[in-house]
Amino acid sequence: MKARSFAEIMAGALVLLVAGGFLFYALNNSGRGGFSGPGLTLSAKFDRIDGLAPGADVRVAGVKVGSVVDQRIDPQTFLAVLTMRIDASLQMPSDSSAEIASEGLLGGRFVSLVPGGSDRILADGGEITITQSAISLESLLGRFIFSMTEAPAAANRNEAGPAAPSLGTPAQP
Repeated sequence: MKARSFAEIMAGALVLLVAGGFLFYALNNSGRGGFSGPGLTLSAKFDRIDGLAPGADVRVAGVKVGSVVDQRIDPQTFLAVLTMRIDASLQMPSDSSAEIASEGLLGGRFVSLVPGGSDRILADGGEITITQSAISLESLLGRFIFSMTEAPAAANRNEAGPAAPSLGTPAQP
């Protein structure tokens, strides 16, 4: 009986060890484990950041150069403030822009940085002032559906022909 319990404990330990290895591998290779190495901290303010969480990618031209490390609300402006850590070797011009983009229709969101053309470079702790907020898919669908239901109603009103004369106006000969 003791030999069987020892074998079961060792098998369980081996399963946990393999599961831990898979978890470690997944975190290190998924791009969600954070950005390591020397980095530059930048911030940006957005109207809305729907679906963007700390750990999300920061990309330049589609290449991951950092990650989002913090998000908060500015109590004076009620804007979402993102703090990003990007590769220190990148020298982002001061007129660079940041936009929240989506990986696809149902994909996750990330921050896309578009370098500007200024000679001035953003320093560590700098702020990107040109931003474009996340586009809400639900809002776009709602607008589309509303516009499609309004179009047939307007067409029906125009097809009814000229309005009938009211009772108070004499008929024209």
